[in-house]
Amino acid sequence: MIEVNGVHKAYGKKRILNDISFRVDKGEFFGIIGPNGSGKSTLLKLVSALEPANAGEIKLDGRRAQQYTRKELARWMAVLQQDALPPIGFKVREVVEMGRYPFQNWLGDEKDDSEEVINKIMDRLNLNSLAELPLELLSGGERQRVALGKTMAQQPRLLLLDEPTTFLDIGYQMQMMDYVKTWQAEERLTVVAVLHDLNLAAQYCDRILVLHEGRTVCVGAPNDMMTSELISDVYGTTPIVIHHPESGIPQILLNPQFTEGRSS
Repeated sequence: MIEVNGVHKAYGKKRILNDISFRVDKGEFFGIIGPNGSGKSTLLKLVSALEPANAGEIKLDGRRAQQYTRKELARWMAVLQQDALPPIGFKVREVVEMGRYPFQNWLGDEKDDSEEVINKIMDRLNLNSLAELPLELLSGGERQRVALGKTMAQQPRLLLLDEPTTFLDIGYQMQMMDYVKTWQAEERLTVVAVLHDLNLAAQYCDRILVLHEGRTVCVGAPNDMMTSELISDVYGTTPIVIHHPESGIPQILLNPQFTEGRSS
């Protein structure tokens, strides 16, 4: 589905990504983690063909990313960002319906009736009670649920997530990731997610790419690479890593280094 080979990216003289290579298979849930400034969001922009790489090659479904038009990509790829909704003034159902834009002609008409698609999404995400409310009246978690509905309306085969849970409380974080994981499993959707929370990444991703200072540290399954040594090297803090009592997936406990009454 995705092939990234020897990719470099710089803005002026500032090098952001250095010789990045990896592949994502169809139906895989692939995570990208790393400290702030490591190049995660820039890499996602390159994969989405929003920006070109300075060197190297990115292929999507066997074709160079930059060979697609934006509308061609939008028919099978969707991007969900931290704040991906339009300006205020739109109602919830109107926003979800905006996801059908790639399939509409210049008059805004669509060959097939999409009402059934929209109804299923509204029902699945529990948005029916909010359908006629304007966006500005929604909570952060509700707004992000609407944003997910808009991406679902595109019926993509590839979903790119750019830290979609960053501004959500823990309940909404889990709800969002559960929605995506269920959708991914049912539709064999390919997901690439930039995630800030290492525990969420370990719980939901099949494999994880770790970036540090624009370079690949490692790529692997959470059980193979989520270690206290790696996290110490990349993030500069040494946590305690335990295994989740139900899933067995590594989970990270912060290990503050301080003496009572005096910071070290």
